[in-house]
Parts: sequence; structure tokens; C-alpha cells
Amino acid sequence: MRRLIQGGTIVNEGRSFIGSLIIEDDCIIEIIENNETPRGEFDEIVNATGCFVLPGVIDDHVHFREPGLTEKADIESESRAAAYGGVTSYFEMPNTNPQTTTLEALHDKWERAKHSSHVNYSFFIGATNTNQTLFPQLDIHTIPGIKLFMGASTGNMLVDRREALEMTFRTAAELNLPVMTHCEDSGIINENMKVAKEQSGDDPDITHHWEIRSAEACWASSLLAVELARKYKTQLHIAHISTAKELSLANLPEDEGRITLEAVIAHIAFSNEDYLTKKALIKCNPSVKTVADRDAIRQALTDGRITVIGTDHAPHLWAQKQGGCSKAASGMPMVQFSLVTMLELVNKGVLTIEQMVNLMSHAPARLFRIDKRGFLRKGYKADIIIVAPDQPWTVNEDCIQSKCKWSPMMGHTYQWRVLHTFCNGNHLLNKEEFDNTIHGERITFRNDN
Repeated sequence: MRRLIQGGTIVNEGRSFIGSLIIEDDCIIEIIENNETPRGEFDEIVNATGCFVLPGVIDDHVHFREPGLTEKADIESESRAAAYGGVTSYFEMPNTNPQTTTLEALHDKWERAKHSSHVNYSFFIGATNTNQTLFPQLDIHTIPGIKLFMGASTGNMLVDRREALEMTFRTAAELNLPVMTHCEDSGIINENMKVAKEQSGDDPDITHHWEIRSAEACWASSLLAVELARKYKTQLHIAHISTAKELSLANLPEDEGRITLEAVIAHIAFSNEDYLTKKALIKCNPSVKTVADRDAIRQALTDGRITVIGTDHAPHLWAQKQGGCSKAASGMPMVQFSLVTMLELVNKGVLTIEQMVNLMSHAPARLFRIDKRGFLRKGYKADIIIVAPDQPWTVNEDCIQSKCKWSPMMGHTYQWRVLHTFCNGNHLLNKEEFDNTIHGERITFRNDN
């Protein structure tokens, strides 16, 4: 199958230019930098004039809830939402039921995704207080890394024994595997919640969430993670940075690039002021914090302190999102809206479209050493998206692909639209048409492209 994407503005590796892409089967075979019509026979021609042609987004942080929590979401529904949002590859987290903390559970997820994921997939193995002896049995070419919850969150996979933390960082360094951490100090959070309940009752108002899951709790835990990473020279990727102070941990010469930070859409798009209108719909862990924190994170997108943008996509049932700091579930579905949200910030001048593509496609591919994805290059997998400006649409329940059928973006009008998603050369999303028969591939790593 030969396909031609013609006449769009190609954004790739720091450049934007008018050109065309030729796809043969699952790979890009030609990149043409001009307005000329490429010669040859094509099974499909897509006119991208006036649109932007980007490498597919790689989301390094999603929770698709399968197995065990499929009333909220499943691999099929959330991978479909990903495709609608321009995400062609994802890494899923281990706090499912059962937790992905054994080889058997990992293999079960691979098998499920093989039959139900519409886009490319991989899964983190989760650390526990007792499973570090498992890690040497892992094939480092099949997983992105080890996920370590240094703070209690949904699924409660908290690792709080010092010897388990030390062994996780030491073994990961020996295997040359990244450790991706959720950093919040549970002791600080528990004390803050105790005080809040004494003052406000059993379910403190949601406007106090950022004070309970505080900046202090994030800083203390992130500092410990950095201490352990430096001790063992481990590659550390701190997930969902939510405070300005934590940004100081990035780009220090003594770390030689081993410590990187992820920002997610919740902490880029929202601030504590939004609790007044969004209520618990924006409740997540770590919490959405102050305007100053949000603005500092936005600035860090452009100066190298933030390495990757993910979503921490985490659906819950609508009923589970009602209540305050104690009762409402933490997490929000954002995989369908991450790219268009970031394109809004491009329009506002927060970052350039080239910087956005780096943070959402190139950087995850480099950081996790993904094989032949994340860039528009000859010989690379044809994971390609086409987006159009000036095509307004409003988020409502009908257009939400996630199984939970809600989003904190409901009622919001976007100006950008994802028109086409190609995954491994397959035309998965073609404007309003979605090909449910297409499935993604298991992502591979560290084979030295």
C-alpha cells in the first residue's frame, strides 16, 4: 500500500516546511521539501494543504484501567480516544487490578493490547516493597522502564521501605532502565488531611486539595528520588511535576542528563483558581497548584527543564468524581485533548509548534530509546498526524471517545482539529471516519536505531 500526504506544513526536528510524505506499507520512504507533486502511483492521496503534518504523539503516561477497572475505561476505548487526539503510542501504568508487578501480569496486558489497542502500546512494570528480584528477568527491549509510586495514589502501590527504594534504584541502574516516579510524601499529605478534616469535616472542600497534597509533599519526595538516583547513577524520570520548586532539579551538570522531568496537561492548563468552576473534575494527584506554579511549568517547556509532556490520562466514572478532597476520585481523562490543548498554547505564544512537537514526540522517543518512532524520517514507522487550524469545535459528551464520557474540557471550544491519524501507515482516523479494524503494534526499545 502506497500513500501520499501532500502539500502540508511538515513540522519535524526543529523545522517547519511545506512538503510531502510518501508512505509504503508501514514506513515512511520519502520526505519531499517542495510544492511539487511527487511522481508515481499511489493507492491513496491525502491533500494536507493548509494543515500541519506532525509525528504522532507519544504519551508516556496513561492509565487505561484494564484489567480489573473496566467500568471506568478499557484499552479499546482509551486507545480510540488516543487516536482521535493524535496520540499514536502510549505507555500504560501498572496500577490496574491485578497490578502489573509480575511477568504474568505484564504478558497478560501485552496479549490484551494485541487484540484491542488501536494504537501502539507498551506497559511499565511496577515496583513494590518486595518485587525487586524480578527486575533482572525483564527484557529491556520490551518495556519503557520501572514505575515507582513514592506517594500513595489510585491503586495504592506505595513503596515506602527504604531498602526497597534503594534496591529499585540500584537494580534499575544495573539494567540501564529508567525509573519513572510519582513523587509525593504520604506522611506530609496524611498530616495535612488530618488537619483539614478537623477544620472542615470528613470531606474538605475541593478548593483545599492543593493545600493537602501540598508543594511541600512533592518537594520532599522528589528530593529523595534525586538523592537515590545520584547515589546509584540511575536514570530518573519524575512524573507530573506540579511545582515551580521542583523545576530546580532539572539540568544540573552533575547529573549528566540522567534526571528528567515530565509535565502533564493538568498542571500546564489549570491552576488552583479553576477549582471554583471545575470542582473535582480537575482533582488529580499531584494536585493542580497555584497560578505561579502553572506559569513556571509553562516557562520550563521552552528552556529545557521539562523534557516530556504526557497526560496522566486517568478516567473515573462521573459519580466517582463527585465530592471534595476526601471522597472524589483523583484523575481525569485527557488523552483525546492533550494535543489540541497544547496547540492552543502555541497560538498564545507560550511555546512554538516546533517545541511542542519535540516535547510530545521527539523527546519521549529519545528518552526511552524507542525504536524507529517519534520522528518523520525515512525508514521510520509511519505514525503521522495531520492537524488543521481554524476549525472550531466544542467538546461535548457525544464527541468524547473515552468510556467514562466526561472531561474537564466539556463546553470548551477548540480552534485546532485532528483530521487524520496514521498508525504504522494505516489510515486509522480519516476526518469523521474511524477504522475499528486497525490495531497498533507493541513498541520496542533500545535496539539502537
